[in-house]
Amino acid sequence: MTAQTTTWREHLASPLTWHYAGFAVLLVAVVAMGARFGLDWAAISAHTHDTILDRQIKLHLLKSETEPLRGIDKRLLTTSDQIKTFYATRIPANYSTLAAQIGKLEVDSGVRLSSVRYSQRPPANNLSEIVIDAGINGEYPQVMKFINSVERDKIFFVIGGMSLTGQQGGMVNLRLQLSTWLRPADAAASGLPPAEEPGQQKEANSPVSPAGTPAREGQPQ
Repeated sequence: MTAQTTTWREHLASPLTWHYAGFAVLLVAVVAMGARFGLDWAAISAHTHDTILDRQIKLHLLKSETEPLRGIDKRLLTTSDQIKTFYATRIPANYSTLAAQIGKLEVDSGVRLSSVRYSQRPPANNLSEIVIDAGINGEYPQVMKFINSVERDKIFFVIGGMSLTGQQGGMVNLRLQLSTWLRPADAAASGLPPAEEPGQQKEANSPVSPAGTPAREGQPQ
């Protein structure tokens, strides 16, 4: 047996050699486990990132969907107050108030109402529509002043249509259809006739009273 063989045997039998061998095996195992852990961590991180991103998107969409509902209780109270104010300030208290305001606009603008027909439609949404079909005579600036006054009046008027029925010199004859609204009880108390359906209305040829003053059709006597 040679000296070299003896040396190798001594090295193999040495506890230090086995410690080195065990450390090397352990190091390889740790490296392998570290690599596997790194791959798993990368996969988990990618999945977690996708999950978080997906939840952020869903949260953003949820916020967008619920945004119109935020403060809706306050907005409902505000809207309710606005409706009450509108009813109190822009809906006539009764037919007499409405007719008096039409007469005031006539005087203030300088026009002459050759005919005025009042009628009412069935109640809807807690209001009854009052239809006003008027024939207007006057100079062009006066007629325009009357129309502008109607549009800006405190009472809520809606112009449904107008048509030129005649013109002579500087005088203009105009037919104007208006609508306003009364509370159903006030409309019923007015005694106004039911409104004709569109297309069935006759021309506004107002009868003349014995005194020569155009009569207001549809007015309760």
